Amino acid sequence: MKTEMIVVDKNVDEENSYAQAVEILKSGEVVAFPTETVYGLGADATNFGAVSKIFEAKGRPADNPLIVHVDSKESALNYVQEVSPKALQCMDAFWPGALTLIMQAKPETFANNVTANLQTVGIRVPNHPVALKLLQEVKLPLAAPSANTSGKPSPTLASHVRHDMDGRVPLILDGGATEIGIESTVLDTTCEPPVILRPGKITKEQIESVIGTIRSSSGNKSNVPKSPGMKYAHYAPTAPLYLIEDEKALIEKAIQYVQEKGKRVAVISEMDYPLADFNFPLSMESLYASLRECDLTDADLILAPVKSSDQDQVALMNRLEKAADHKWFS
Repeated sequence: MKTEMIVVDKNVDEENSYAQAVEILKSGEVVAFPTETVYGLGADATNFGAVSKIFEAKGRPADNPLIVHVDSKESALNYVQEVSPKALQCMDAFWPGALTLIMQAKPETFANNVTANLQTVGIRVPNHPVALKLLQEVKLPLAAPSANTSGKPSPTLASHVRHDMDGRVPLILDGGATEIGIESTVLDTTCEPPVILRPGKITKEQIESVIGTIRSSSGNKSNVPKSPGMKYAHYAPTAPLYLIEDEKALIEKAIQYVQEKGKRVAVISEMDYPLADFNFPLSMESLYASLRECDLTDADLILAPVKSSDQDQVALMNRLEKAADHKWFS
């Protein structure tokens, strides 16, 4: 399969820019497109065969549900039932935006490989001009997980998508760098109080300011998950990644220890470490790009300094812990 890439960030108001993508999606194929979080790999969420091509392209386990993207609150309400008042409040407060709401799906609405045979579905309205225009033009709900090989860092640039998906998908819409850089917050509104299943840019405190008390999930590795990011290893670079306490002397000692064994060290951090063989920035926006940059080096090991008590970086820590498979350097 030949993969074409179309730059659309400067043509978001031109109808013809999206005609090819719409045609491909309506024919049951897959298109990669940007959102404000990460690039997504989209297919018609009502078409089992089309959605199967997402799993095939990503190499993704079929018991991991997919998030559905729609163009508006009104569109979302066409596909769900028993919507709670708190879910409606969240739609009004945070959509379009980086919040996915788990709700009861209307029966026989979505392909069962979108919902992993659950009665619930995760839906959001993305806050990105390319994604919104595409959804408005195609007039379909699009299942769209991150457009990367399953388990690897999510793509924040179209070039990241091409690296993973070249020859696997027919079209990539290049809308430039994503703004947020990590996946959406996922909130389960089918229980009381609602539960954050995956942290993201929109925080627990922000949601509570709108709907009151919510809980945070401790994860789910044994049962069928309601949300992506709960069961399998995610976001991992090729070289092993280790978390390390953010203390300069400790980090420098770790770098020297690894180098004395003849190995090369990359550090992703808010500051540079001259002793390291490679340095890359660490922030919510840069994390996935930095992990991918590490993959382009010959680093044997990656260190990520973190403050273990930092409660202001819940979403970033969530992604780092999964990328490191919870390993700490010791």
